[in-house]
Amino acid sequence: MAAKKSTNGRTLGFAMLERAAPGVGAMLLDRIWFRLPVVSEKARRLRVELPEPTLFEVPFGEGTLHGTSYGDGPTIYLVHGWGGWGLQLAAYIPPLLADGFRVVAYDGPSHGCSSAGAEGPHRSTMPELADAFEAVVAAQGPAYGVIAHSLGAAAVSQALKRGLRATKIVFLATATDFRPTLDLFQAYLGFGPRVRDRFLRRFARKFGPMEDFVVSSVIEKLTGLPELLVIHDRGDRETPYEGSVRLAEVWPGARIELTEGLGHNRVLWDPAVVESARSFFAASEDRAPGDQVGTAQETMQG
Repeated sequence: MAAKKSTNGRTLGFAMLERAAPGVGAMLLDRIWFRLPVVSEKARRLRVELPEPTLFEVPFGEGTLHGTSYGDGPTIYLVHGWGGWGLQLAAYIPPLLADGFRVVAYDGPSHGCSSAGAEGPHRSTMPELADAFEAVVAAQGPAYGVIAHSLGAAAVSQALKRGLRATKIVFLATATDFRPTLDLFQAYLGFGPRVRDRFLRRFARKFGPMEDFVVSSVIEKLTGLPELLVIHDRGDRETPYEGSVRLAEVWPGARIELTEGLGHNRVLWDPAVVESARSFFAASEDRAPGDQVGTAQETMQG
């Protein structure tokens, strides 16, 4: 009941600001939009056993990024999404180590154990996450591969746009377009077109137009892309799977696997998804682009 009252109050407040002070509404929306969710210690518990890591720090802005590395060999980076942390993708580490890869995980700015970023504590932005990823790669060495979840995949796409190189990439539950998320915010908070328009102007002044961050639009302008495996659940309520379908269409030779019943986060530890990613990285380099294209159900059962 308390949550319902809070939601109704917030909706009423935005409705009033829509009519009387849309600029104030846009400023309030900005505070909500860039604020990170609270993650409990229980949620951050490790689900797998890991070997002793090598700890590292990377200077970033006025603070420090904290990370861990495991093993030796070609390096695969684990890139978490909004509100995540590096070892949220820990399930991928043991099988990749067994295949002879080195694995690097890190916490983005204002995430996990890393220092606050430019937006201050408990806040960040996708461009900042992209900058952090590039800083870690510059410090830890070239990327053979990347596994990126949700907004982390969007951040990696920005790094590719700026010249980052890799051989193979796995995107999980990719956040391909901010505009559907803004639609959800609008429905939940109850603001209208005036607040939305002013928020989009604020966003554009800082980062450029929101449509410039649509991942498929970014990728279709690039050449020499790595091999891509994109995995997305059809029932994902946070990032629509159709965006990943479109991404696979514009990424030459991409494979797409669509799962059922895993939602947005269970792709991070589902055994079949983990095995699919492992086999993708372990596959020989002479595999023809586009082989084994299909849904995850088809690939994992076949």
